[in-house]
Amino acid sequence: MNSTKHIGIIGGGPSALFMVKRLVDAGNTDLQITIFEKKNQLGAGMPYSHLGANDEHVTNVSDNEIPELVTTISEWIKTVPEDTLNKFNIRRDHFNEYKVLPRLLFGQYLAAQFKLVLAAAKEKGIAVQVNYNTTVVDIIDQPKQETTLVITEAGDNYEFDHIVLCTGHRWPKVHEGKIPGYFDSPYPPSKLGFKVNTPVAVRGASLTAIDAIRTLSRHNGSYQKDTEGVLTYKVDEASKGFRLVLHSRNGMLPAVRFHLEDSHLGKDTVLSNEEIAEAREKNEGFLPLDLVFDRNFKESFKAKRPAFYKRIKDVQMEEFVNFMMAMREQADPFELLQAEYKEAEKSIEAEESVYWKEMLAVLSFAMNYPAKYFSAEDMLRVQKTLMPLISIVIAFVPQSSVEELLALWKAGVLTLVSVGDDSEVEPVDTGGIVYHYTDEDGKKVAESYPLFVDSIGQPHLSYNDLPYPGLRENLTVTPAKLLFRDAQLGAAEMEHNKKVEKDRNGDYVLTVPGVAINDAFQAVDAYGALNDRIYIMAVPYIGGFNPDYSGLDFSEAASERIAKAILHA
Repeated sequence: MNSTKHIGIIGGGPSALFMVKRLVDAGNTDLQITIFEKKNQLGAGMPYSHLGANDEHVTNVSDNEIPELVTTISEWIKTVPEDTLNKFNIRRDHFNEYKVLPRLLFGQYLAAQFKLVLAAAKEKGIAVQVNYNTTVVDIIDQPKQETTLVITEAGDNYEFDHIVLCTGHRWPKVHEGKIPGYFDSPYPPSKLGFKVNTPVAVRGASLTAIDAIRTLSRHNGSYQKDTEGVLTYKVDEASKGFRLVLHSRNGMLPAVRFHLEDSHLGKDTVLSNEEIAEAREKNEGFLPLDLVFDRNFKESFKAKRPAFYKRIKDVQMEEFVNFMMAMREQADPFELLQAEYKEAEKSIEAEESVYWKEMLAVLSFAMNYPAKYFSAEDMLRVQKTLMPLISIVIAFVPQSSVEELLALWKAGVLTLVSVGDDSEVEPVDTGGIVYHYTDEDGKKVAESYPLFVDSIGQPHLSYNDLPYPGLRENLTVTPAKLLFRDAQLGAAEMEHNKKVEKDRNGDYVLTVPGVAINDAFQAVDAYGALNDRIYIMAVPYIGGFNPDYSGLDFSEAASERIAKAILHA
């Protein structure tokens, strides 16, 4: 009897790197792994290749914050050719593990790590086949055969005992290419490398928006340091009309990168399976959001920041978030950015954390995995109240990006408009858009722009966006839904929320983005049955049950759970 497990990995970026490393490290030689990568390079994925970065783009993590791979960046940098280091202005003998890296250089590091993982697999006798330039177009589960069929664009079929979706980022094109001057995302950034003599509307003020800003600003002007070493910006003569107008729902900019006391953000603080089970048993099967907030945020201050703990120990989540958001709303966003830049400088120099911000990042990581056990009411609280603050505070904008934003602002090139939740972008057939919103004085505004870049970050894609029709048509996967704990609240919410409905049992449910998965990232079908053949760690498609995905940290943690499930299946 053949005991070899055939495992298919769809996608060859950072998630696949961690996944394959987990399987290889386990030392089980009865594995045969096939990787499908639509490009010609492993490891870098979209964010760290030319699909997602130019030379000017930087990471928002440093060497000391990266989950363990084969070698550290500090070790790897010693092997990098001198001309590559010169290109990115990095000196080998002055490398600092606390500094962020150019994204393309980091992509080279990840590619090198993947090669080392494949070499380790070969040494252990684990067969790994890499299919480059190969796009998977469908996946069909075969329960009777206990296998899953993977179909490629070329029409080739592959059969596996287990598959893992590691496809990473996806930026669907809706209007781009049809509406002149309309960009559905700033990726690949090479498409923004043009001269412009008009205002450019940018939707969002996140790290994705900063990517667009870094590219467009360089093609329409130049940065230089003044006599005091402060970065300044000057628009090119041919781009005199160039301006960047950010449109943010809450009128805020993301917070600045500071020194982290725990560079791996409290991974040991995640609630254990036993704690989650105990809490659910006491709460009709639900995990209360308030319990997670108390345990993974408030209590973390008891020992290290007792004075702060006394201030917040009796404060509800909404009250805390509203207080912090109000502090930001009262300040001019660029003046606040300038103040936070100075605060972050002091934090880094003194190696002291801005502790409440760090703990908010810990809370975000800790609530991600058990979020599938929240009630619909609590998930709505997460979506409406907590995530807006988390998305701002834990962006960790690198210092060099902050310096550029401030230089553009002082040059009169960059402004930010608060557009609220009910804003609308209307594409114009002849080109550009009309931005509809209500301003802070309650006045309706309709502003026309010849150029528009949608930069709200990776969207949480829906069940219908999953690009494998066989999984949907055969009900192998199902939309992610959460039950309301209180039927009256569910009924009231359904009156104005199209994502709320009654299920076949008569219960009120909230549909959240993506597909349903269990704790091991296994697909869950329409009848609630798990599927130990299909694992989904492609973050755009599990955003409902994992509301905050934390890049490489997410890949490391998810790969551990998946590897354990596969190896013990």
